Amino acid sequence: MISNANDLTERLRRRLEHERREIEELTASELERLAENSRRVARSALRTIERDTEEATGKMRELLVKAWQRPLIVGLSLWIGFFGGSWATMRWLAGSIQDRIVTRAELNRDIEDARRTLAQLEVDTWGLVFHEIKGERFVVVPDGVLDDPPWWVEPGHLPALKLSNE
Repeated sequence: MISNANDLTERLRRRLEHERREIEELTASELERLAENSRRVARSALRTIERDTEEATGKMRELLVKAWQRPLIVGLSLWIGFFGGSWATMRWLAGSIQDRIVTRAELNRDIEDARRTLAQLEVDTWGLVFHEIKGERFVVVPDGVLDDPPWWVEPGHLPALKLSNE
């Protein structure tokens, strides 16, 4: 067999083509293996991220639950304190006012009784009034009872009779 330049070129070309195909297949195989490894690593990373995110979300949820409970408890305590204190104060004030109303009604009744008693005394004593000036005792009589009263008592220049000191 005699080779010429064209045969050599053809053999080289076929050999290069064969080697190129082998390199392409090897490269494609390596790229597929690299892609599969990349997918596996990405899936693993994604699972890790999802797990870590769930853990962080759970912890955040717990923190949020605890974070709103404390202000809620403090707020409710303050509200109950204010409400209870206000209610107790209003009850005490209402009771105090009611007691004063009752006391005033009793005092008004007592004053009215005293006025009736005084009016009755004036009727029973015919308007006579006892008066003492510097140790001397007088009976002040209603105006017009005596024609010529022997004594006059101040204030008001009222007619009077002097009582003996004996």
